[in-house]
Amino acid sequence: MQADYIELSYWQIGLAAALILVSGLISLALRLGLEGRLLVASLRTVIQLLLIGLVLRWIFAVRTWYPVLALMLAMTWIAGVAAVRRAGRVYQGIWLDSLLAMWASSWLVTGIALIAIVEVRPWYQPQYAIPLLGMILGNTLNGISLGLDRLGEELDGRRDHVETLLALGATRWEAARGAVQQAVRTGMIPIINSMMVVGLVSLPGMMTGQLLAGVEPVQAVMYQIVIMFLIAAGTSLGTVTVVLLGYRRLFNRDHQFLAARITKRR
Repeated sequence: MQADYIELSYWQIGLAAALILVSGLISLALRLGLEGRLLVASLRTVIQLLLIGLVLRWIFAVRTWYPVLALMLAMTWIAGVAAVRRAGRVYQGIWLDSLLAMWASSWLVTGIALIAIVEVRPWYQPQYAIPLLGMILGNTLNGISLGLDRLGEELDGRRDHVETLLALGATRWEAARGAVQQAVRTGMIPIINSMMVVGLVSLPGMMTGQLLAGVEPVQAVMYQIVIMFLIAAGTSLGTVTVVLLGYRRLFNRDHQFLAARITKRR
């Protein structure tokens, strides 16, 4: 039997928001210079979540496929752009690579979840489609961002080594394989670490939300297990895809390393 959840008032939210002052005081005491960024991040959190709450209320009321699809496309676009902005080194075509990897991996995994695992009918029910895609996108974003950053760092930092291998007759894959492996490994480490301690150290957001909403604990756990596997699959597919796309852009068919395409952010 599902229990009633406790509704929060605005003053309770304000009380929770006041706790961010602790982080601000730490920044001031240690002269970290992060208080301004904390303020901006806090304001963005409130504004963005309030806006998405209003949008979701409207989408839930309309219950047609086109606003759901439009929001999913917008979420994917924002995630693809955000992943590149976190990378320390960029190259020509990186934006397209990020968007393609984000879209292909996240939508494939979300589609499998909606159609084959959860069996949502119709697939565009917003209470399933949007949260599932959002959780997969958020984690895939981290994997893609870390993978791109590590790929650029490895290839740029070991340029002499890569070019030496090519000069000695190595193929472009043989010269770049180490960098590709390191990039993919770096992108996948966070989700693997999360899976190692889930349920022991941390209770994930979806599971916590369901428990607070009164869902039976075993059902909440079962949903969380599915979500963790979906996130891991999306992260690995997204990271591998974007790293391989980057590799293809930075090495031509003549097995030459196009190092000049890599630019370090200032």
